[in-house]
Amino acid sequence: MTTVRTRFAPSPTGYLHIGGARTALFNWLYARRHGGQFILRIEDTDRERSTRESVNAILESMAWLGLDYDEGPYFQSDRFPRYRQVIQQLLDAGKAYYCYCSKEELDALRQEQMARKQKPRYDGRCRNRTEPKPGVEPVVRFRNPESGAVVIDDLVRGRVVFQNEELDDLIIARSDGTPTYNLTVVVDDLDMQLTHVIRGDDHLNNTPRQINIMRALGAEPPQFAHVPMILGEDGSRLSKRHGAVSVLEYRDQGYLPEALLNYLVRLGWAYGDKEIFSMDEMIELFDIKDVNKSASTFNPDKLLWLNHHYIMHDDPLHIAHHLRWHLGRLDIDPAEGGPDPLLVVLAQRERCKTLVEMAQSSAFFYRDFEEYDLKAAKKNLKPEALAPLKKLYEQFKAIEEWEPEPLHQIVIDTAGTLGLKLGKVAQPLRVALSGTSVSPPIDVTLHLLGREKTLERIQRAIQFIEGRD
Repeated sequence: MTTVRTRFAPSPTGYLHIGGARTALFNWLYARRHGGQFILRIEDTDRERSTRESVNAILESMAWLGLDYDEGPYFQSDRFPRYRQVIQQLLDAGKAYYCYCSKEELDALRQEQMARKQKPRYDGRCRNRTEPKPGVEPVVRFRNPESGAVVIDDLVRGRVVFQNEELDDLIIARSDGTPTYNLTVVVDDLDMQLTHVIRGDDHLNNTPRQINIMRALGAEPPQFAHVPMILGEDGSRLSKRHGAVSVLEYRDQGYLPEALLNYLVRLGWAYGDKEIFSMDEMIELFDIKDVNKSASTFNPDKLLWLNHHYIMHDDPLHIAHHLRWHLGRLDIDPAEGGPDPLLVVLAQRERCKTLVEMAQSSAFFYRDFEEYDLKAAKKNLKPEALAPLKKLYEQFKAIEEWEPEPLHQIVIDTAGTLGLKLGKVAQPLRVALSGTSVSPPIDVTLHLLGREKTLERIQRAIQFIEGRD
């Protein structure tokens, strides 16, 4: 029995986008389900556009998503001697040839074909040339079969047939000797013994050419699965104008990796009406044959809903791990004081849909705020709030047990003693503690903030009111 081997092969010319992340996920899930291997390959032969920053962004994205690979990352730029060897092998076997056509010659050919309403394609004029053209560095073209058909039994699209006469002799090495994409990908997929190539359907037209090169090398191709693209809500191809499209942008905006993966797996694949999948469930249930043939539409609202679900129901320790990173981005080091982020998660998870929202609305636990929210202060830090705040100050200063229940009782008792509704005591206190009119329940807020900060901030609020009189 053959071991399943899949790969994800991004080009490091930018960030890892959502479509690429879904392709990586589908390959990873297929390999994991079948007890196989998942390989990461960096296709960096485009030397002008490939950057180290892009490579790092891809690796960082894969790590954040938790898509671990069994082999790699392999870099195509390290494999040029191997590509040259295969190009020479094809030349020696008569399955490739040197082409001396100039750009001007090819442009003229193209114009003639378009004028005759023909499909522009190379006409093979150098196929049988035996003499080099002096002063011209030739390209190398693959000698594509001129008859017959390439039949692809695609795991997503079903049977797709390409006629060889529709395919021209593609360039496999440029005039400077560098190999082209369709050559490098074939050599890599064969050398890495891939059994399944799962990729975007924008590669479908390359597939018959790649299969012909594989067969010219005496190899049988892997199984192919071409996954439909992801569209924006307006029906056009997903791009920056639809919002964040980079995986790391979603991390930076406070999404959990599990939420993003759960969302991506459902873009084009379904298992009944089930919406929420753990990673183990994805591995157990995912099958590439169940992926839809039609394009999927990206819905940011659905992703946000999923993210809130995971914040609410995932392991709070796991959420706290990610929250620490977001607190760090606010220059907050939770190890230097303030509540354990785990307790913050438990206090805030019902009302916060992203970890950015959670970090920002919890910053007051860790550091003093510079000023009060104007609207909240105007409404709640009024002269009539002085009496309850001063009484609360004395009560909190005297209490021995700094726990939610007795703290809450002090707030209730203060309202009762002063003949006020609970909100007339709790809201001024909330603004005093947090700087805004929104925080976790007042007893939880008091408990997490601690006695010292609570007393300091009540005193500050008293001085603020008295200074406004």
